Amino acid sequence: MKFLVRSVVLAAALTMAAGAANAQNMPIAVVGPITGSNAALGEQMKRGAEMAVADINAKGGVLGKKLDLIIADDACDPKQAVAAANDVVGKKVVFVAGHYCSSASIPASAVYNEAGVLQMTPASTNPALTDDAAKKGWNNVFRACGRDDAQGAVAGKYLADHYKGKHVAIVHDKTAYGKGIADETMKAMNKAGLKETMYEAITQGDKDFSALVSKMKQANIDVIYFGGYQTEGGLIVRQARDQGFKAQFIGADALVTEEFWKITGAAGEGTLMTFPPDPRNVPAAKAVVRRTTPKATRSTPTPRSRPSPRRRRRPSRSRSTICRRHCIR
Repeated sequence: MKFLVRSVVLAAALTMAAGAANAQNMPIAVVGPITGSNAALGEQMKRGAEMAVADINAKGGVLGKKLDLIIADDACDPKQAVAAANDVVGKKVVFVAGHYCSSASIPASAVYNEAGVLQMTPASTNPALTDDAAKKGWNNVFRACGRDDAQGAVAGKYLADHYKGKHVAIVHDKTAYGKGIADETMKAMNKAGLKETMYEAITQGDKDFSALVSKMKQANIDVIYFGGYQTEGGLIVRQARDQGFKAQFIGADALVTEEFWKITGAAGEGTLMTFPPDPRNVPAAKAVVRRTTPKATRSTPTPRSRPSPRRRRRPSRSRSTICRRHCIR
């Protein structure tokens, strides 16, 4: 995430310059989950932006002006996101790298549009963010990541191809991201000829999923597709395995984080997930990766990063791929 945020800040530097021509310094902001269950990702956003700003300022800034970085916390909460957006707009920022969660980016985008502030999210994948902005004629909202309809197409086809005649449970966390990716996956799966056995919703922040696991066991579910974040996904996997329920667990890019594995432990073994190409493998990022990654870990993947031998072929960079465990391609 920090590499992607750094790229976002660098890409936007010249674009935002015109809007701050009279300012002594150019204030920009990173807004994301500095607190809450996604705080580890917010920390990555913060670190990536700090690196980018330091690099830009060391080279003279933008059009001779230095960047001032402001950090704001939305905790991935829609109401707090709007409050954070208003706060940074009040500080005259010309660019915002954020937010992380789609449920935060979507409501905050209206604040930025009204203020004429450029917004670029490194992680919000719900298509509504940019689709709705385009319908309203807004020209300030962008994303530097894939969309749920792209990931959903891959996951839905995979489910239909590999679990024909099996019992599939679609589970989501009611958030713009979680429900969005789950619905896109289900739509693609249905189109490919496979119907879900269950469609269930959980509440983000819940800790006990034993009732859901029992319900899936009774329905003889063979595979679970989960639309949501790493905390709830990890707890569902762990509690399912604790009950002896061994259904295949499949999720999306929010699970591609060490926090998921810290929760699941060995129970997460065999998890499948879709995700875009690793930004650390982009040629232009080599220098940054070399500066920020310990030598011992540059070329040797961790056990949780090692691709399955059957899935070593390099995927197309134009689409999401599905991979076993926490694979880095």
